Amino acid sequence: MLDKTFIRKKLEEFLLEDIGYKDLTTDNIENHKVIKAYIIAKEDISVAGVDFALEVFRLLDSNIEVLFQVKDGDFVEKGKEIAVFKAHSSAVLKGERTALNILQRLSGITTNTKKYVEKIKDTNVKLLDTRKTTPGFRAFEKYAVSVAGAYNHRFALYDMVLIKDNHISLVGSIKEAVKQIKEKISPMVKIEVEVSNLSQLEEALNTQADIIMLDNMSLEEIKKAVEINNYQKELEVSGNITLDNIRDFALTGVNYISSGSIIHASRWVDISLRI
Repeated sequence: MLDKTFIRKKLEEFLLEDIGYKDLTTDNIENHKVIKAYIIAKEDISVAGVDFALEVFRLLDSNIEVLFQVKDGDFVEKGKEIAVFKAHSSAVLKGERTALNILQRLSGITTNTKKYVEKIKDTNVKLLDTRKTTPGFRAFEKYAVSVAGAYNHRFALYDMVLIKDNHISLVGSIKEAVKQIKEKISPMVKIEVEVSNLSQLEEALNTQADIIMLDNMSLEEIKKAVEINNYQKELEVSGNITLDNIRDFALTGVNYISSGSIIHASRWVDISLRI
């Protein structure tokens, strides 16, 4: 679970964006009552973000009473309840859109990612996400990935070194890039290098890099790369990963498969709120 203080701050920002200084509709009708609200799945989904959605309403009504909720990661059939709660009517009306936006987005990511995880569950390969996330919403999206049984790659630029093609172009070679960074960072920080062909792979193998990313390489090239590597470094595959081919890549013997599409290509699922 994400840090509670962080979550609260982000949710407050989301509510401020949507409500602003006043809800012109809700604030101008009679709504002085406590009501029961139902959050319902409108299709078969794997849920993520239930606690976040309920916290939206809690920020608007500290006396909210949660009567029922499923756990993140649970499968919910179409027409079934995700959560039932009692809260002040104004809180329900003002928080509805923000809460549903979070639930629909995160549940969409978890539902999609679980399909990929299922394809490789009998292998030792770990599925990773990327930094291709919605600005301001990264922590939530990466949380949804973990709920599905996949893993987070580096969260941001500060928690791991990843030497990409533009870094290599800047300093002239993989060897020089690794050398310069290795001299300046903590020995506890892992270094990953992105390569796009077997020649670069062999260069990377002769450095102090910990992980080598095989970027947009063909299945046959990856099989050859695994053979050349011979367990010297950990290998990651990235680029053009689909549900149809992820198992083929997993069976090559690599350690990780990363995919941006498990987040950015996930569609919002259909969830509604009724009072």
